[in-house]
Amino acid sequence: MSARADTRVLSLAEAQRAAFERNWDLLAAASGVDAATAQKIVSKEFPNPTLSLSTTYINMDNHTSATPSGNGVWDRSYDTIVAINQLFEIGGKRRHRQTSAAAGFENARALLLDARRTLAAAVVKAYVASAQAEENVRILLQSAGTLRQEAKIAELRLKAGDISSSDRNRIEIAAEQFELNAQTAKAAAAQARVALEVLLGVPRPKGNVTLNDKLETLCAPVPPAGMNDTGDARPDVVAAEAAMQKAEADLRLQKAYRIPDPTIMAQYEHQPPDTPQTMGFGVSFPLPIWNQNRGNILAAQAARDQARIAYEKARAQAVADIAVAQLAYDDAAKRWRRYRESIRPKSEQIRKTMAFAYAKGGASLLDLLSAERDDNDVRVAAAQAAADSAVTAAALKASLATMEVPKPAK
Repeated sequence: MSARADTRVLSLAEAQRAAFERNWDLLAAASGVDAATAQKIVSKEFPNPTLSLSTTYINMDNHTSATPSGNGVWDRSYDTIVAINQLFEIGGKRRHRQTSAAAGFENARALLLDARRTLAAAVVKAYVASAQAEENVRILLQSAGTLRQEAKIAELRLKAGDISSSDRNRIEIAAEQFELNAQTAKAAAAQARVALEVLLGVPRPKGNVTLNDKLETLCAPVPPAGMNDTGDARPDVVAAEAAMQKAEADLRLQKAYRIPDPTIMAQYEHQPPDTPQTMGFGVSFPLPIWNQNRGNILAAQAARDQARIAYEKARAQAVADIAVAQLAYDDAAKRWRRYRESIRPKSEQIRKTMAFAYAKGGASLLDLLSAERDDNDVRVAAAQAAADSAVTAAALKASLATMEVPKPAK
């Protein structure tokens, strides 16, 4: 995995796998699933009973607490009471709480998969940006090298008296400009690699990454548009639907709280010498006179309405994302195909023709420089089209994603 001690060689698949393992946002989303799992456990638990113990010394008519048989603690005239209280939830509260927790777990799981979906597209975008920046460096250095060769030819023509020294100097100036632009492109490439390392969860990102996949190899085909074209199975839509279901369960739970829960009591009392053994049972519950939980019910209704609106918006946004991503990919793919099959070969042929004509004295310096700059611009534009094709392909794939967890790359 490493060419040098401080540099890692990464393919796009390896970068995505590393991001899935160490990205901070994804780890935070995973902790949300753990919290939701804990809430499911809590929702299934019963309230604990309450045990109480009290002892009261009773001394009436100056009676001694001792007994004829002796001074045993159990035989003294102490009033000892042991009671157990158990709360019972009625009205479906426990069922509604479990429904809410299950919906919360589904929401957290869907948010985790949605974070994975968006992270995969973000890694592709950062990786392609790095590859594009490195391709721009290569193009600019190649253009500078070509002009350096033209400068050598110009030197020969200068000695032969065919051109002036200003023509040779203009070629060298153009070559130096390409080299300076290449330096700027190198800085942009380093910044893009740093951004990529941030997504990969590198503790100290410095851009020490070597890309194993070149730009043209990243333009891969995408799944057909017919897969999940409605967006209903996309993780963010599923998360919004689960949030709506949770809000509905919470509303039912708040309405159930209007029904008071009884507390059953069982009591044993020991009070020698008159009534040494007494047992009793009782029930208690709050009277819903002053507080009928109306405020919490209204708040739950508002939360339910907000969750329903958010779900409808998520569905519409998913359909819009698919349509926009499909249009963007179709346009980028067509542009990349035109550049690759037509524009770039023609531009290269024109540049070579002008270079040959200039070497033979059949073209002017202006024609040579113009052809070189045009060819450089065409190759840079072709690299941009290739990058757009790869990025829009990843965006389309992300917009068509479902709740299924993708298998790790081998």
